[in-house]
Amino acid sequence: MSEVVVAENGQGRYQQEVLAGQHRLIADEPASIGGADAGPAPFDFLMSGLGACTSMTLRMYAERKGLPLTRISVALRHDKIDIDGVARDRITREITLEGELLPEHRRRLLEIANRCPVHRALSHSMTLDCALSE
Repeated sequence: MSEVVVAENGQGRYQQEVLAGQHRLIADEPASIGGADAGPAPFDFLMSGLGACTSMTLRMYAERKGLPLTRISVALRHDKIDIDGVARDRITREITLEGELLPEHRRRLLEIANRCPVHRALSHSMTLDCALSE
């Protein structure tokens, strides 16, 4: 099990220090909503995780299958949409695959992208537990 610890860092109204293993990151809100834009916003981190997982999963698959995939890029956007009168979050991924890939390789890679662990977790029902520490 991995653990990430997030705590206010005292450097700004919304700034947070994010400790993920040996890595230290800063999260913040954009200036347009009162932050200092000192780091990515929470949804940016969420999309970063999905984009990184997508790219890594595709790289692993391409290496295992010996596909001539030379570069992967994933662009992600977040917006709100209305589904049956309920506002829902939507993340759109646009995946760019470079290399001498056949159409069947590209189709299969899209299928594999939708099987990355973060995509699966976000697109299926997930249990989120929350408790106050003692």
